[in-house]
Amino acid sequence: MIIFPAIDLKDGKCVRLTQGRFDESIIYSSNPVEVAKSFENDGAKYLHIIDLNGAESNDNKNLDTIKEIIKNISIPIQVGGGIRSVEKATKILDAGVSRIIIGTSAIEDFDMLKVLVEKYSEKVIVSIDANHQKVATRGWSTQTEVNAIDLSKKLEKIGIKTIVYTDISKDGMMQGPNFLDYLELSKKTNLNIIASGGVSSFNDVLKLNEIGLYGAIIGKAIYESKINLKEVISCLQNE
Repeated sequence: MIIFPAIDLKDGKCVRLTQGRFDESIIYSSNPVEVAKSFENDGAKYLHIIDLNGAESNDNKNLDTIKEIIKNISIPIQVGGGIRSVEKATKILDAGVSRIIIGTSAIEDFDMLKVLVEKYSEKVIVSIDANHQKVATRGWSTQTEVNAIDLSKKLEKIGIKTIVYTDISKDGMMQGPNFLDYLELSKKTNLNIIASGGVSSFNDVLKLNEIGLYGAIIGKAIYESKINLKEVISCLQNE
């Protein structure tokens, strides 16, 4: 299982939100490039970056920071946050990003998503943010009636290979992930599933690994020293 340490960018700083609330952000570092380098030094094979300004208002103010991160590390990164057009997707991939993460548009503009999959294939992954298996969009501010499992099956049919699945109720709460949802997803689809939200202990990581997930995103638990990134990666490699 791949561990994806998370960097959430807001105004060029590395922050974490609680349950997606933009008014409840904690600044962990004013130097995201150094944070990215430290993750690589700890053995990370892939980085997960979310442009929170992009998610909230669709601007590109963090793109220069993302480019600086790419320049200073040798591992791939996946980037999400406000990618709602083919043009923006292309711009981010052209900057050197390995994979783009499509969130809201997977619901609101399915035709665009199909165009992106045809054009960029496995460089496109979809983020499903759900609350009690109901999908939320627009930086979690809009609740839909779309069932997350049904959406996952639909995505698989159009050629999506990988999803990031976040249980909003667990995100940033340090209470553990929603293991039942991940188990159901892994049984009902053939997607590569990246768990996100609530991963707060080494035991959580081991349980997700036992389910057979492709990856797990860890953010707050690393920043608050609840999980030692180096130890977790080393342990998973030795299994």
